[in-house]
This record gives sequence, structure tokens and C-alpha cells, in this order.
Amino acid sequence: GKKSVLQGVPKSLPAIVKAFRIQEKVRGVGFDWDNKGQVWDKVLEEIEELKTEVEIGNQNRIESEFGDVLFALINYSRFINVNPEDALERTNKRFMERFLIMEGLIKKDNLELSDMNLKEMDLYWNKSKNIHLSD
Repeated sequence: GKKSVLQGVPKSLPAIVKAFRIQEKVRGVGFDWDNKGQVWDKVLEEIEELKTEVEIGNQNRIESEFGDVLFALINYSRFINVNPEDALERTNKRFMERFLIMEGLIKKDNLELSDMNLKEMDLYWNKSKNIHLSD
């Protein structure tokens, strides 16, 4: 008795999880790409559309196109067997770990992060990539 294939996708889900579920649902009825190459082409197309809107400067269109890029990337994640929520969380944790290490290295050199420019910070950021908190 469902009126839509999309019925049952909870509105309360985080957007990344919801996009993944939506794409799984429509795949179930055959509304899907044949291969990952097609999906990657779509990702690139959406990125170009985003770049165009950024150049034009219409914030509403920029947000819409940015959403399309994310949706296409989430779609691509299914084709390469990556859970996008897990991948983003892993990146968040890795970023936070590196940033904490970077802050420690800066403090160890008696410097203040707030007094540094991006180029100086980037040197410490690159050093942090080779150190782990467990070390």
C-alpha cells in the first residue's frame, strides 16, 4: 500500500544518511546508474555547475549546486562500497587529531597559533601528518 518508493525514509535522518537511503530505495526499482564511471561523470558535471554558480554569485543557486555535488558524491560512494557517513566521520577524527598535534607542536616551539599566518600553520600541519597521538 505504499504510495511512493521513497516512503519510509525517515525525515529525521542526518542529510548524508538520508541521501544514501534515498539512493538505495530508488536503486531497488532500477532508477540507478549502470556503472561507477557514469556516476563519476555526474560528480564532475555537478562540480562544474557549482563552479559556474560561484562565479555568478547567486547564493541560493550556489547552495543548491553544492547540495547536488554532495548528493552525486554520496551516490558515487555506493558504487565504490564506501559508507559516506563513516568516511566523513573518519576524516573528522583524523582532522581533529592532526589539528591537536599541530597545536602541540606550535606550543612546544613557544609560538601562538593566533599570531601565525596560514603559510606558517601549514608547515606545522604537514609535520602533524607524520605524528599520531598514540606516539
